[in-house]
Amino acid sequence: MTTCYRPIAMTDPARPSDALTLAGGWCWFDRAERIERGGNRTLIPASEIPSDVLGRLTAPRAPLAGLTWDAPRLMGIVNTTPDSFSDGGDFHDPDAAVAHALAMVDEGADLLDIGGESTRPGSATVPPPEEIARTVPVIEALAGRAGVPVSIDTRKADVGQAALQAGANILNDVSAMIYDPAMADLAAATGAPICLMHAQGSPETMQKDPRYEDVLLDVYDHLEARLAAAEAAGIRRDRVILDPGIGFGKTQEHNLTLLRHLSLYHALGCVLLLGVSRKRFIGTIGNAPEAKDRAPGSVAVAMAGVAQGVQILRVHDMLATRQALSLHSAVHGMR
Repeated sequence: MTTCYRPIAMTDPARPSDALTLAGGWCWFDRAERIERGGNRTLIPASEIPSDVLGRLTAPRAPLAGLTWDAPRLMGIVNTTPDSFSDGGDFHDPDAAVAHALAMVDEGADLLDIGGESTRPGSATVPPPEEIARTVPVIEALAGRAGVPVSIDTRKADVGQAALQAGANILNDVSAMIYDPAMADLAAATGAPICLMHAQGSPETMQKDPRYEDVLLDVYDHLEARLAAAEAAGIRRDRVILDPGIGFGKTQEHNLTLLRHLSLYHALGCVLLLGVSRKRFIGTIGNAPEAKDRAPGSVAVAMAGVAQGVQILRVHDMLATRQALSLHSAVHGMR
């Protein structure tokens, strides 16, 4: 039976003297929710959290690719694809993609995520040579000009290797090294940080009928297992970023459950990434059928993630998100 501990993340200035800092960041906690498989949930003081879990909850996260995690970081999405759900075709041309990426840096991006294969529901697999042809010229152009770390969004080790050789700094694998197990060897051999995301099924099938016994704990167990696989392959825990995979094999209610309890995943001891930008459930709840009209809702959900200590927000609408984050940080007295 899985037992997990979710810190009740706070940013209120009236911080108790015995409160603990969450992941070395801007949130604090003095209580936690003990969650057991089967539905039993109990609110407990932080002092009752097992010492190994408490250590992972409070330990400052190590810098990755030159970034520290004492403040939230914004990852700009650059899709070099003709069929992505929100901007397919807009930046398929390499020059357009580079210009868009540099504009996002000017608007406040802390890092950039370059992708050459759509992972929207129902999308088809792109052959590695085509994915490399879409992404590597963009990464090469950005490596010497962007001034921020560059991530390659790919499930394939061949693509990841070509991207790292072109100047990318981070691997972002939505399959968590399951689609191509050689991704683990690549991350271990190069020392590149790697983001491991939870997904149920493949992009072709993931939204047909997603089901979970307990989505919160099932995602936790999967990420814990993939983290163990990474460590077994020689990837240090402090080189791993974890992503609960909002919208990847989840219903709207699954997504909302995960978002309400995001602080749980700090117990795995890694930097957390949240990717919610322009996703379908935001359009459904916010009455925005067109993906490009979902910036306000995307920003709202992103700030909810910040309130739970999420370190990386993966976004399309950089200027709006940076402005919101600046105001959120000022109001809450964050660094």
